Amino acid sequence: MPIVKQLSIFLHNKPGVLGTFCEELSAHQINILGLCVSDTVDHAVVRVLCDDPKKAITVLGDAGMLVVETDVLVVDLPDKPGILATLAKKLAKAKINIEYAYGTTDDSGGKLVLRVSDAKKAIKLLKIK
Repeated sequence: MPIVKQLSIFLHNKPGVLGTFCEELSAHQINILGLCVSDTVDHAVVRVLCDDPKKAITVLGDAGMLVVETDVLVVDLPDKPGILATLAKKLAKAKINIEYAYGTTDDSGGKLVLRVSDAKKAIKLLKIK
């Protein structure tokens, strides 16, 4: 998968806020494809991949949420030991920094979302289609 748009939303870190965020997307028929939540004392950063990021930016902005758009890579990975180590070493050798990553896997493989310092170079290096 090529470069995709990820949205980062800054929310208060308290009960119910994530549910309200998800309801807002659902009410506008926006499907969540990937999600990562990082917390701090005061707020949470929700990173989300969705099927209509442009619409989501408008909807969430209208709801008073701060939204930042970022380019990320979504990499299909086989489910086998060492595959992430190989990928990380390959990027490091090319001087491409992994700023953050999140993903999932099952018996058939998985997907890894990567924010890297040079997405175009990483695509060529990893031969992402």
